[in-house]
Amino acid sequence: MTASTKDQVTGKDNGIGYSGGRGKNNGGAFGVGGYCVCSRCGKKVAHQKGLKCTTTKCPDCGHVMLREELLGKSLSK
Repeated sequence: MTASTKDQVTGKDNGIGYSGGRGKNNGGAFGVGGYCVCSRCGKKVAHQKGLKCTTTKCPDCGHVMLREELLGKSLSK
């Protein structure tokens, strides 16, 4: 099986890769609200709509923050 389904006649690709094209969280967003949490010091700040938590630095220690839901999943593994 190939990484994507490509129309051999037109050469157009539907863009679906090995993971089904859904990305992390199976394509679902965590929605409005929630928190960004620092994995180093535990500081919790409100999530800003339209900004990924991973682009936010912790105001206390400067470490990259993670979405609260993702932090919980990564700790359980």
